[in-house]
Amino acid sequence: MNSTSFWKSRRGRQTTVIIAFLLIPVGLLILFTYFPFLKMVQFSFYNMKYIGARKFVGLRNYRQIFQRDDIIRTLLLSLYYMVGSVVQVFLALYLATVFCFKVKFENLWKGFIFFPYLISGIAIGFIFKFFYTRGFVLDSVLMALGFKLDNLPYWLKDQAINNWSLVYSSVWRYLGSTMVLFLGAMMSVDNTLYEAAAIDGANKWDIFWHIILPSIKTIVTLNVILSITGSLSAFEPPYVITSGANGTATFFVVMNDIAHTSQKVGLASAMAVFLLTIIIIAKFLQDALFRFLFRNAGTDEKPQKKVRRAVLKRGV
Repeated sequence: MNSTSFWKSRRGRQTTVIIAFLLIPVGLLILFTYFPFLKMVQFSFYNMKYIGARKFVGLRNYRQIFQRDDIIRTLLLSLYYMVGSVVQVFLALYLATVFCFKVKFENLWKGFIFFPYLISGIAIGFIFKFFYTRGFVLDSVLMALGFKLDNLPYWLKDQAINNWSLVYSSVWRYLGSTMVLFLGAMMSVDNTLYEAAAIDGANKWDIFWHIILPSIKTIVTLNVILSITGSLSAFEPPYVITSGANGTATFFVVMNDIAHTSQKVGLASAMAVFLLTIIIIAKFLQDALFRFLFRNAGTDEKPQKKVRRAVLKRGV
């Protein structure tokens, strides 16, 4: 069979479809992701605006990242969002574990918790902007509980509390999606393991520690990585709610201001590359940490034996 007749045959048409489905998405990925990324890396070595001449400056833009106080402050500010992301993961894991057992109206509660994730981040920003505004929703609720307005802090101005207020809005939004990932992993655990543990007299903590947690270790690792790397790139809450005022500007907010207001495209590109480097390093550190924490989770000992040994240790 010559090449012309092959491409006209059924198998040839199937091969054409397969190649097309491979080349089109890969081509789009290269065109709209990898090529712009390489251009951004190139721009990071130049002193340039969006329009005008470019001057090669080598590593000067990267040195400026460590010389500008506003950029260093944003890196420290990321610690607030990292703490929030850890709280988010633990709270989502707790709620998913609770829903893993029988709970009244559990579908209703799941819907309430997951619903904020379906709302646009900009819309959530405006919701919390009015929620925290002086004399509005939160202050009204607290005054109804007996607090005086003069004794309440300015939730978005007081620098001792405003960043925690923004972190809460982020946790509120992403808690549901993190919980759903945990629930999906927990639902894949064999129900007979739960039944055997109940027969052995295990309590819910034994079931969680010896059956659920080892079975969903991959999803735990994934959620922690997504949450912490996401905290490094927080943008919508500070940008929409406070516009970065009163010490709430995160790395992305400052980078946006440098790129679009100051027109320092080279420096903004260097900041983006630097942030990507931090995220990659954080990802590898988290992988190493979880490999250490779950080093015994992949042993050959069956979950039933672990549960039975824990129950016997308590003298049940």
